[in-house]
Amino acid sequence: MNKKVIPVTQVLEDSFVYSCTFKQQRSHEQFVPYHVLAFQFSGETYIQYQNGKLVLKKDQLLLAQKNQLTKSIKIPAAGKEYKSISVILTDATLQKYASGNSIHESKKYTGGKIILLRPDAFVKTYFQSLLPYVEQFEKISKKLAAIKTNEAIELLLHLKPSLKSFLFDFSEPHKIDLEKFMLQNYHYNVPIEDFAKLTGRSLAAFKRDFGLIFQTSPRKWLQEKRLKEAYHLIKQKKQKPADIYLELGFENLSHFYTSFKQKFGVTPASIE
Repeated sequence: MNKKVIPVTQVLEDSFVYSCTFKQQRSHEQFVPYHVLAFQFSGETYIQYQNGKLVLKKDQLLLAQKNQLTKSIKIPAAGKEYKSISVILTDATLQKYASGNSIHESKKYTGGKIILLRPDAFVKTYFQSLLPYVEQFEKISKKLAAIKTNEAIELLLHLKPSLKSFLFDFSEPHKIDLEKFMLQNYHYNVPIEDFAKLTGRSLAAFKRDFGLIFQTSPRKWLQEKRLKEAYHLIKQKKQKPADIYLELGFENLSHFYTSFKQKFGVTPASIE
């Protein structure tokens, strides 16, 4: 592979995500609105999600549930590239597949949000077959993408039939404890609308409930919470500003320094 054209992350027809790089990369924090099936060709992916952390290693298969928050770091193999392909399984695609295959799943899924699977020969061959698609992405049509996505669903059910309740549970997130959720997930840098959805509320209901609980707006509370945690980590834990600002949900180091000084009257670097 030509090193001049990487790092590369491509989203193809809203169906596949192809990542290839020779450098360590921190991915953007994100709200995952759809199920994702990911195969690691080389290197490793360090993933932090709401319920824990894990490492996706070479030749491993990961199935991530929709409606959750994640952070990830792409780590190339020694002297080699990082390479992975993810298949995006939207509700519309899964509902169409269920209808066409007479699947009427009513059981609500209650298992883990991220599942590591051992891919069989069919699954490995399938992901190998995707490489020409993603490496010549300009030639992919929506029809071809749909065919390959349906193939992924078929192979996944063949690999583990019990995943039916995982794939075909189309219920929306239920209303949960907003205060507990925010205290656990304030460090994810995602829009307020995503926090609202994950707590099972409309945006208006989220803002109303948030104000009743925290006596301030979500944006102000998030800023205050992140800055206080930053001060603690720098002052008490002796951590460096450059090592923590992304973990705490700040856009960039400049934004972090400006916000910190406005709050505490000094820069993060001057804290002893």
